[in-house]
Amino acid sequence: MIPRYTRPEMASIWEPQTRFKIWFEIEAHAADALAELGTIPKEAARTVWAKAKDAIFDVARIDEIERETKHDVIAFLTHLAEIVGPEARFVHQGMTSSDVLDTCLNVQLTRAADLLLADLDKVLAALKKRAFEHKMTPTIGRSHGIHAEPVTFGLKLAYAYAEFTRAKERLIAARKEVATCAISGAVGTFAQIDPRVEEHVAKAMGLVPEPISTQVIPRDRHAMYFSTLGVIASSIERIAVEIRHMQRTEVLEAEEFFSEGQKGSSAMPHKRNPVLSENLTGLSRMVRAYVTPALENVVLWHERDISHSSAERMMGPDATVTLDFALVRLAGLIDKLLVYPANMQKNLDRLGGLVHSQRVLLALTQKGASREDAYKLVQRNAMPVWRGEGDFLQLLKKDTEVKKYLTDAEIEEQFDLGYHLKHVDTIFKRVFGES
Repeated sequence: MIPRYTRPEMASIWEPQTRFKIWFEIEAHAADALAELGTIPKEAARTVWAKAKDAIFDVARIDEIERETKHDVIAFLTHLAEIVGPEARFVHQGMTSSDVLDTCLNVQLTRAADLLLADLDKVLAALKKRAFEHKMTPTIGRSHGIHAEPVTFGLKLAYAYAEFTRAKERLIAARKEVATCAISGAVGTFAQIDPRVEEHVAKAMGLVPEPISTQVIPRDRHAMYFSTLGVIASSIERIAVEIRHMQRTEVLEAEEFFSEGQKGSSAMPHKRNPVLSENLTGLSRMVRAYVTPALENVVLWHERDISHSSAERMMGPDATVTLDFALVRLAGLIDKLLVYPANMQKNLDRLGGLVHSQRVLLALTQKGASREDAYKLVQRNAMPVWRGEGDFLQLLKKDTEVKKYLTDAEIEEQFDLGYHLKHVDTIFKRVFGES
């Protein structure tokens, strides 16, 4: 995490004070359950809450203890004992460090997911608003980066809306999958602690009990979570790259909002660069970079090792903080995007009507020409237009072989732009419903 790409609400989830607060709550809730079962005195459980519930944990003191013990949970428990007093001996009864660490991580990941889901809602709202604004704004569709057939700019945004709707559904599923709790003790057998303690802690922390843990919560859950973040990052980059292309000087169909006083280049005062979109491309790479270690963390030795731990200490905060920032930036980018319908029409007309070639091809086949012959007739009139040697419509009208099948009026009919947009309403209803 670096401040430049960090929003405070997401960062607070990963701060040491928050982590220690969650550790305390796990331990205190476990103590409550142990007290109800008669394993520890009820008064001890009450004392733990009374003395430490509102405590501000001394992070520097915990770090100091850890430098000696070389163990983070023991360092925390030692500091907790300094706050609670003698009753602290009843804390952590029958538990192992992973019970605290893994349950805490999953609490943090679910909280992070909740913020990311709210971010996705912002992106979806911006995409929907701008999609309807430009529902029927014609623009060129491209394949391989080359002019293909007409679409609308609203459809381009609808594509993204549908994609981010799927992203939200995946994140909801990933949140559910990672929201488990393990208080099962060494090697996960519950030998030293009653399973009912786990059930109590899980409910108190907004989680569900892990059906079977091996001292650690299975990391396939986390692999799915971070993979989902990676897919969302790719969706961000997809639309960012689209905007970057559209802002190119030779295209200029849309561009990022350029605020008063903004500078595009230290050397060239005229520059207006797609810096936000390029930034989103870079941030997306970083989120995806954590997918591979998440997948590799699934493979642990026997019941547990800690090869996953060092990676998770970085990937948990970094991936969620970075994606949070990127989603909010994307929502703002879409909301303020400058759109140039006139330039879109200019680019549509740039190839002198070649974008209607398929319609002419089909019209010829419907009038009796074989597909092979029709293709040759259309292509031989299209290629000169590529070289700037004429207008497609006029060349077709002058072609005697084309005229054997189509009249001038029938040829002109194939150049109707509206024909390509006749099902936009149908597509919008599929994506947005009847709204």
